[in-house]
Amino acid sequence: MNLSDYLRDVPDFPKPGIIFKDITPLLADPKAFQECVDQLQAMDWGAPIDRIAGIESRGFLFGVPLAQALGIGFTPIRKPGKLPWRTQKVEYELEYGTDAVEIHEDGVGPGQRVLVVDDLLATGGTMAASCELVEAVGGVVAGCAVVVELGFLSGRDRLAPHTVGSLVTV
Repeated sequence: MNLSDYLRDVPDFPKPGIIFKDITPLLADPKAFQECVDQLQAMDWGAPIDRIAGIESRGFLFGVPLAQALGIGFTPIRKPGKLPWRTQKVEYELEYGTDAVEIHEDGVGPGQRVLVVDDLLATGGTMAASCELVEAVGGVVAGCAVVVELGFLSGRDRLAPHTVGSLVTV
């Protein structure tokens, strides 16, 4: 099954000149969605994964079923102020301004191998900040997994030395 057949291009969203890669057709088709989770599960990270960390919010959609398939726990990485307990925060640069992500201080155990999951990799800023968070609370980043990678933006270069796995590259 070709997962790219289940992505929809939406021109000029969220602003003119952007072609948004919409994953909702993939989510709407149970066979395609299951194939997506199966392909993520089949990725080789060199050693067992202890935890999935999913990036708000679409990373939750893929990270939770992947964690269930692997029989491991899931940790959310969220925008500031959304997690109810003590957190660590990392700020990162955007094209115009800054943003931040947070993780619970106990979201990852010391030395746990963590796969960071999101729906899409663009410039890599959010993913890089999420990897930094995992390491700040004692985890080891086993890799970064995404459904869609916008290869022309070279986001994986920003994530070195972490391994990046993507199911569809455009």
